[in-house]
Amino acid sequence: MSAFPITRLRRLRKNSGFRNLIAETDISLDHFIYPIFISEEVSTPKEISAMPGIKQWTVSTVVKEAKRAYELGIPAVLLFGIPSKKDDVGSQAYAKDGIIQRAIKTIKSKVPELLVITDVCLCEYTDHGHCGVIQNKYVQNDPSLDLLSSMALSHVEAGADMVAPSDMMDGRVGAIRKTLDEHGFTETPIMAYSAKYASAFYGPFREAAQSTPKFGDRKSYQMDPRNVREALHEIELDITEGADIIMVKPALAYLDVIAKVKQQFNLPLAAYNVSGEYSMIKAAAQNGWIDEKRIVMEVLTGIKRAGADIIISYFAPQVAQWLQK
Repeated sequence: MSAFPITRLRRLRKNSGFRNLIAETDISLDHFIYPIFISEEVSTPKEISAMPGIKQWTVSTVVKEAKRAYELGIPAVLLFGIPSKKDDVGSQAYAKDGIIQRAIKTIKSKVPELLVITDVCLCEYTDHGHCGVIQNKYVQNDPSLDLLSSMALSHVEAGADMVAPSDMMDGRVGAIRKTLDEHGFTETPIMAYSAKYASAFYGPFREAAQSTPKFGDRKSYQMDPRNVREALHEIELDITEGADIIMVKPALAYLDVIAKVKQQFNLPLAAYNVSGEYSMIKAAAQNGWIDEKRIVMEVLTGIKRAGADIIISYFAPQVAQWLQK
């Protein structure tokens, strides 16, 4: 390799044409998933105070947001449900007339081309706010698997294109895969929250999904932020159990994990640009401290550059509008 002055790397940086020509990482809407919250607790769309620009939708109004996403070019949405009634086993999570089951049918009837993915977890549906069955104030792994499998099956029967288990119970991907296969849904993919960390970046989401634990925390089943090798082990297990897409969550503080996962595994890799990451940027932008568009695009490019094939982000509609200009 020649040195300066023969080599001048600035030659290919002097205008946008050259910079675009040699860009190593591109942001494409084809790789975005947009999370949407649907609530039985509201009668009209309600702004989420901790997440400016994001709302809780009703079953009847969520079609409007789904259509908007599809018309902007976003290929997929990820649905989270907030029921009006909660109990200790999250029975509304797998009820045939549950909020997500109705929302799936409504969206697919009006926007059939939009990919509808559903979050599979009990925390929004339980009165204790944890992601599984509780005994002696401890989340029981194995009894939770049947409920999670029933939840996933009910979503697919309602028309979901893909399910995304986020509970972090051991063996849940295999249990869901077995249940779906036994009921003839062998071609329905699973996007596993494989390396989901017990992160402080989920704070605003807790308001959006009304899923704050009533006691304790989720550190006994979500991952320790200090560990990377454990993430690789989790992902390997999920792949063995039948995951079609693997995920790292959150994204920004875990770019090293995303990169290591990408190097080691060949499956499509998703990264969740979570609520805290979204809200920090929004707050700084509202105070005039940063250029929101530049920061968002830089953050998403970093996630993509680290190795993510798919980005789940609340910024998806804004990015769609920016890319169209």
